[in-house]
This record gives sequence, structure tokens and C-alpha cells, in this order.
Amino acid sequence: MTLTPNNSGWIEVICGSMFSGKTEELIRRIRRAEIAKMNTIIFKPQIDDRYSSSHVVSHNQSKLASKLVKNSQEILDESSKMDVIGIDEAQFFDDDIVKVCQSLANDNKRVVVAGLDTDYLGKPFGPVPALMCEADYLDKLTAICMQCGNPASYSQRLTQDSEQVVIGETDIYEARCRNCFEAPKK
Repeated sequence: MTLTPNNSGWIEVICGSMFSGKTEELIRRIRRAEIAKMNTIIFKPQIDDRYSSSHVVSHNQSKLASKLVKNSQEILDESSKMDVIGIDEAQFFDDDIVKVCQSLANDNKRVVVAGLDTDYLGKPFGPVPALMCEADYLDKLTAICMQCGNPASYSQRLTQDSEQVVIGETDIYEARCRNCFEAPKK
């Protein structure tokens, strides 16, 4: 894959369970675009301020400056002079994020989106499945199962909270493989 859109934009989606390295991969791709002297920006939803309100931060503490936004429309408003747009935690955005990404790609921009594809129940999460269908490039990453060491595609919630969105990390979630994942009972 080329780094620079040449009269064409596209959408790259990086998805997977928690602790699979999605944000780390997003940061890596944006850093490479910066090395190529491209104008870059990363957005994250206002709800995600776990590590920083001014940076996207991976679980291993790798970070890049980012802009906190309330909704997906703000991404369009802030991206006109950018070549590469990064979007982290896409599952927390409204459904319009799909149209925003399409619009940016149609405007010859490279759009790199990272997010959880499934929630704590193992069900499709927010707009990420629709983004996966729109992706020109799709990478589904796996973590390591905290129970058995196999590749993990599930985010096991360790609390009894039943809301779909509960912000947390290793204190609330762990990566699990299909065999070790225990779907919460209703």
C-alpha cells in the first residue's frame, strides 16, 4: 500500500478486541505519514479521556497529539487541509462517522480508523461494522487470551455493569479467545 493518496482517497479500518494493538497501529501509520511530510491529524471522541484529553495513547503508552471532538461532523470541519486523518475509538462515534469517512476519502484523503468491532457481549459495536464494509483496507487484529494464551477476539468484561459503554482497561476488561469468552447472562 502506498502512503500518499494520488488523486484518490481511501479508508483503512483497524479493528479487533481490546488489547489487540489497534491504537498502537493507528499511531504507527500516522507517524509514517508524518515522516513522509504529509499533513496529519488524529481525532478521538470526547468520551475517551482515559489517558489524556490531548493525545491518543495506546495501552503501552505510545502517544500522538490528537483533537477531542463531540461528534463526527467536527472531523469534517477540521480536516480540510489534511492529507491523512486518523480516528480512534470509532465505536463511540455516531453513525454519521461512516458518511464522514466516505466524504473524506472522496475528497482524496487517506482515512485511518481504529475501533472495537464487537462489544462486551460479543455483538457488533456501533458504526464499526459499517465502516468495515466501507474499508478499502481492513485489518482485524487479535490480542492474547488472558486465560489460555490463544489468539483473542473478544473483550471480556470483568464487572457486572450492563451498559454497552463502560470506559476502562485492565481493571474492567481482559482479552479472551472464543473458547474462554463468557457472554454475560441477561
